[in-house]
Amino acid sequence: MKKVIAIVEDEPAIRDNYAAAFTRHGYSVRTYGTRKEAIEAFRGRLPDLAVIDVGLKEEPEGGFELCRELRSMSAELPIIFLTARDSELDAVSGLRLGADDYLTKDLSLTHLIARVTALFRRIEALTQPSNRDQVISRGSLMIDAARLHATWQDQPLGLTLTEFWIVHALAKNPGHVKNRQQLMDAANVVLDDNTITSHIKRVRRKFQAIDSTFDNIETMYGMGYRWKET
Repeated sequence: MKKVIAIVEDEPAIRDNYAAAFTRHGYSVRTYGTRKEAIEAFRGRLPDLAVIDVGLKEEPEGGFELCRELRSMSAELPIIFLTARDSELDAVSGLRLGADDYLTKDLSLTHLIARVTALFRRIEALTQPSNRDQVISRGSLMIDAARLHATWQDQPLGLTLTEFWIVHALAKNPGHVKNRQQLMDAANVVLDDNTITSHIKRVRRKFQAIDSTFDNIETMYGMGYRWKET
């Protein structure tokens, strides 16, 4: 069955261009021009991946609000911002809201398709039959790779895909330091240092919402991060 990609973009020509490119590569595409139109459709059925612009019609930050709404509906749904707004503040804001990637429209269509295809490959690799019994247990942490699900003290963490892959990479080899590039490879995204830091902060907050004493993710200054062995 074809993967369904939703494109939320208020410029018809740009929207149609992206839709045609994804269709040529074998994806099923749904397109929306406004946040309201998109969220009404998503309440009926979620896509396999959402590509969202930040500014939507009369809503300069409608994409951010849509991302927030989508995250309340699904922690695991892959969300990519694709926008002309290239400031670091906007990128960090989008990722803090739970997006898995933040791309600018100067990215070539070939590169965009490659990023999306690689993301789907990562999901499929984690959920292959050979990995379905792969459950990582690290004290109070349980990671189920087949369901892309993680719990702490038996309570769901509600990690996004990027956050899940970062935690998976750290917990898989406790005590081993993972640098920025290794975490990007694990999450299959291209992020700067500040964005990696933002993801780590979000992950820590989710653990600490369950356990205020959580300190298993250690910052190794100048090196990266590691899952503390207990």
